[in-house]
Formats: sequence, structure tokens, C-alpha cells
Amino acid sequence: MSEFSNIVNWDNLQKKSNEFQQNKPFRFGFVEEFFKRKFYDKLYLDFPILDNSWGINSDMSKFQYYKQVFTHEKDQREPNCTEKELGENWTLLSKYVQSEEFISNFREFSGIPVTRTKNFSFICYKKGGFQLPHIHNIGPSTLVCMFYFSKNWPLGEPGGTYMASEEDESSIIFEPHNLDNTMAIFHDSPFSAHGCRLITKNLERRALQIVLESFSEEEGWSSAK
Repeated sequence: MSEFSNIVNWDNLQKKSNEFQQNKPFRFGFVEEFFKRKFYDKLYLDFPILDNSWGINSDMSKFQYYKQVFTHEKDQREPNCTEKELGENWTLLSKYVQSEEFISNFREFSGIPVTRTKNFSFICYKKGGFQLPHIHNIGPSTLVCMFYFSKNWPLGEPGGTYMASEEDESSIIFEPHNLDNTMAIFHDSPFSAHGCRLITKNLERRALQIVLESFSEEEGWSSAK
């Protein structure tokens, strides 16, 4: 048995493949019970405590907290989370998301030729946190994944990453409210508007963000072309 065999419910991902690939105006999806529940509960208990060791992303467009575990983007902030801080279970997941098994499952699911994991970071919001709708447009071969670790999230409350048809909250086409062992995912494209509505209650939205992208030794990351 592989050390990774009890981590992900791959069937739950693959059964959403057609929906993801057919969504308009860009490819996006939402998967429930992404991690196997026993492993998820371990990750949940070991999720880093939001304290003064977290970095802050703050400007007119957003207010959020982050812990960067690793990144291969030159313009990103340096990692501010060590393997010792992660603990055994998060370290195992960090190793798994960089494996061919993990990446190939997302390649099959999405139809996007991703080949490497580019970023692994924790993103948190609490009261006053938000991110205005925006579009990266760094594709064409980039997947952005948000894995949620917030149990008992109040129905209808902001916090999940929404998808929109334009860079305006009035054009939201999907917003998740089940943030307990779920994943929101989208293909980065010229139309991939997304964001997070302002959190007005004393809540803490906890998530892991992973970015998958195409990479070659000759040309580097697809977003750098």
C-alpha cells in the first residue's frame, strides 16, 4: 500500500470532470469530500493557528492572511512556514501534491496539461477579510485550487471563493457555502473572474491554495511565456 493511498477520494473528483469542463464562461468546479475523512480530520486539527506569524496581503483589492509553504513564482513572497510547523500530516500532503499521481489525476479531471505544482500556501480570512473580483489571465495551462477547512460555515455567509462572469460581484455565478472538506477549482483564463465577499461576522475561513501548471525544462512555466 502506498503512503498516499489514504489521502484523497479521487472518485469524487473525477465524477465532476464533465461538469468542470462544460462550465461557462470558464472552466470551474466544486468537489465535496475531496480528502478521505479520516485524513482530513487530521489536517483540520493540525491547521496552522492564525497568529502574528502569518503574513498579510492588504491593499485596496483585498485583505487576507497567508502562510507560504513553497512557491516557484519569482514575484511571490518568500515562504514563511517551515516543515517543522507543518507537522507530519501536512508534510505528507505537501509531498503528495508534488507527485505525478496527484498531478495526473487533475490533468485527467480538467483536460488541462498541468505537469507540476507551482504553489502551496495557506490562505485565511476573518472578519473584515475580502478579495474583490479579479482575473489573473496567466494561463493557458494553470489550475487554481482552494481546499476548505472550515466546519459548520453558516449557510449564505461570504467566505468561499466565488466565480463570476465579470469583474463585478453582481455577476457571481457560483459561491460555495459548504467549506468542510470541499474544493473550489478553476482554470485560469481571460474570463476567470473570482473573489471573496466581505466577511462581516466573527468567523475564520481557513483554506489551502494549490496552483498546478504546465512546466518544461526548455521553456519553464507556461504562464511565463
